[in-house]
Parts: sequence; structure tokens; C-alpha cells
Amino acid sequence: MSKAVVFGATGYAGSHIVAELLATGHEVVAVARNTDKLEARDGLTVVQGSVTDAAVVERVAQDADVIVSALPAATDEITLGSAVKTLLSAAARVNARLGVVGGATTLRVSEGGPKLAQAVDFPAEFQGVITAHADALSTLESSDDSVDWFYFSPAAEFGPQNPGTRTGTYRVGSTVLLNDENGSSRISGDDYAIAFVDEITSPTVRRAQLHAAY
Repeated sequence: MSKAVVFGATGYAGSHIVAELLATGHEVVAVARNTDKLEARDGLTVVQGSVTDAAVVERVAQDADVIVSALPAATDEITLGSAVKTLLSAAARVNARLGVVGGATTLRVSEGGPKLAQAVDFPAEFQGVITAHADALSTLESSDDSVDWFYFSPAAEFGPQNPGTRTGTYRVGSTVLLNDENGSSRISGDDYAIAFVDEITSPTVRRAQLHAAY
């Protein structure tokens, strides 16, 4: 199995991805500014640090097969687009794949239609997050082809407010938002992590956007 370095390992998506990686036999280096939530487990190395610390990034990336960004869209220190630039450089140095937890607002509402960010009148407080995810995806798409990356958008209603349950099932799309028979776009934290780790274990795309929902 692979060695995966996960930045943002204590967040909602990151914690689920770390758990799924460990459950499926991967070696994991979990990086977070506050590591109190990370309990010692077989196969897990915990590192206190930030993507803004070049020395930490260089150290944890050594021998990595895949680097995962489960970072928030923006913090007081850095935006996701800037973090992705840093991790692209790290991945290039060690010949690792880069997987990024994306945002649903980068998806189109229909084939050839507008992106969700333009189709829905989101409140002003969400605009920073929307812009940060758009910038991160643009950064990946404009990077040279030395790094294999995937940007994995969850369902529109994904998050701790809709934790859902583990079903072991999911659908995968690319750039168009997936909805269920009731018009909802949902996926649980566990099932999103399964989809994300499945892409790590058995890659299906190269330098492309993915999307998982029920």
C-alpha cells in the first residue's frame, strides 16, 4: 500500500480520509496545527505543523506516494490556492500524486451549464470560500504536467451538518453536480472518504476533477 501525507488531518473531510486510509492498510502521515484529536494508531505518524512551514512540508513529503490536501478554503495564514501551489511543488520534488478535497461550487449544474457558484445566489459570507476553491482548481489546471493531481469535489450538502451514515456506495462524476431522485446532492463523510481513498488505491483519472455523491 502507499504512503499518504494528509494536510488538514483533523478537519471534517481530513479526519474521515485518514481513518479510511488506515483502515485500508495505507501508511499515513497526518499533519495538523493542533494534533490533540489524533490518537496513536498502527500505521499513523502524527506531525504538528502547517503547510506554511516549508521545512515541515519538505520533511513530511519525503518518500510520499500521495499528498492529500484536506485544508480549509482559507485561514488567517493562507488560502487554498496558495497551499495548493506549495503542495504541487512538494509533489513534484518527490514524484508524488496530489489529491485535493475540493468544493461543490466548482461543479456545473448541468452539462454545459453554469457552475453552482454562478447558478445560486450564495450569501456574501460564502464568497471567500467559493473564490478560494475556484482559485485552487485553476492553480491545478494551469500547472505543468510534472504532477499527477486530482481535485475531488463532494456533494453540495456535504459537511458536518449532514454527517449521514456509512453505506459503502457512491456515484462518481466529473464536472457536473450529481443529484439523487429527490433532487438532493448528498454524501456522508465516510462514503466521501471511501471514494477519495478508492481513487488513491486505484487511480481512474490523471490531472482531472472528480465528484462523488449518492
